[in-house]
Amino acid sequence: RNRMAVKAVQQIMLGSVIKSEADAKEVLGKIKAAGYDGIELNGFMIRPTPFLVRMLTKFAGMPVGKGGNFDWAALVKEAVLSVVSVHEDLGTIQREPETVVAEAKSFGTKYVVVTGMYRFDYSDETAVSQLAENLNEAGKRLLEDGIYLLYHNHDCELRKVTKEKCAYDLLIERTNPEYVNFEFDSYWFAEAGADPLLWMKRLGDRLKLYHINDRGTRIEGASMTPILNSDSMELGYGNMNLTAMVEQALSVEVEAVILE
Repeated sequence: RNRMAVKAVQQIMLGSVIKSEADAKEVLGKIKAAGYDGIELNGFMIRPTPFLVRMLTKFAGMPVGKGGNFDWAALVKEAVLSVVSVHEDLGTIQREPETVVAEAKSFGTKYVVVTGMYRFDYSDETAVSQLAENLNEAGKRLLEDGIYLLYHNHDCELRKVTKEKCAYDLLIERTNPEYVNFEFDSYWFAEAGADPLLWMKRLGDRLKLYHINDRGTRIEGASMTPILNSDSMELGYGNMNLTAMVEQALSVEVEAVILE
């Protein structure tokens, strides 16, 4: 291989530990010192967001923190971290493509990532087909300015739309690789009982960024029951086949492996 993938972290993990710009500076410095070279930013964390959005993300277990007013461009530059992508919602991309393009370019990244849809029925074949079309149009628009659109999965994409196919099948089949590619999150497919490695192989070189996490149980000591709840884990402490998945990601020359 000619080059290594960037090792990056997802900004969402920082929401609960960063209360001030000084905190942000310290945490980003520690991330760099720990051997990471990049960060993936979220639109709703790098600019002021409505109270409702902050509450919804907190309710979903993803506290966004108070970083919306910080100068993230200066912070990541000072920490010598590259920005591997910016997460945005599809509605914002459709309404204000110029703003999204300018934001991505200001951080020196070529990727904008859509992280699924809220209040959306992933079991509705017509709705998912329309989503694929909307992604194609958004991706085509961003590409006019040299920015590439990626789609990030959770577990809802594994809902069946027909007996044979799930929503993710349709998104792969009905998006144009010229305009839309993928940031694959192996944790969520494992959580839903699928084989993430098979899906990564199916994506092939349409896999541009890889989200890594581990899955296992956080229970310590003797347990009272033979069936334990699973949760996200620190890398290497869970049961996912991380080595094989990283090797697959590197074999298609992903730009970055991103820890969340």
